[in-house]
Amino acid sequence: MTSVTYKTIDLFAGIGGIRLGFEKYGCETVFASEWDVYAKKIYKDNFGEEPFGDINLIEPKDIPDHDILLAGFPCQPFSIAGKGLGISDTRGTLFFNIEEILRVKKPKAFLLDNAKRLTTHDKG
Repeated sequence: MTSVTYKTIDLFAGIGGIRLGFEKYGCETVFASEWDVYAKKIYKDNFGEEPFGDINLIEPKDIPDHDILLAGFPCQPFSIAGKGLGISDTRGTLFFNIEEILRVKKPKAFLLDNAKRLTTHDKG
């Protein structure tokens, strides 16, 4: 019996918390992106690789092919704890980066870090 290794990308990776869960079950991370210098340092300490920086500086076609897109993108614009500006907040527009990567790369699945109101903002 052959086991399948799913390839993942880790966007807005922070220090790699989402990656850990997927790698525990045999997934291989083929790309990571994080812009915060301190989080990037810890990520490198944790995994031996430095994530790519600002996701706005890479074309979706240049991201490695993958089976699962993982994204812990900034949830403050959508969260009920924030101001609720959604895509009117610059951080909220990062959702469109994810959408474009999904359109171009067509992974089998994706996981977005949950923020209440993400699916209901601006009437869905």
